[in-house]
Amino acid sequence: MFNRNIFSSKLIKLRTDNNVLAKDLANSVGVSKQAISQYEKLLSTPSVDVLISIADYFNVSLDYLTGRSDKPDNPNLKK
Repeated sequence: MFNRNIFSSKLIKLRTDNNVLAKDLANSVGVSKQAISQYEKLLSTPSVDVLISIADYFNVSLDYLTGRSDKPDNPNLKK
């Protein structure tokens, strides 16, 4: 089951650790800056397509982003 609390925490941490502004992430994944803010404030849930785009942007796995794994490595992405 998708846990918005975990996703929100991971998204905030990834943005903070990588010095990524909400507007820059939003532009890259095709949503509004407000949508990113809503994800972080637990007001909205991203679509699967947006989740995939966010995971790709930060080069992490969907399992990490959604709290199913503590390992951020995405074995499907080449570094």
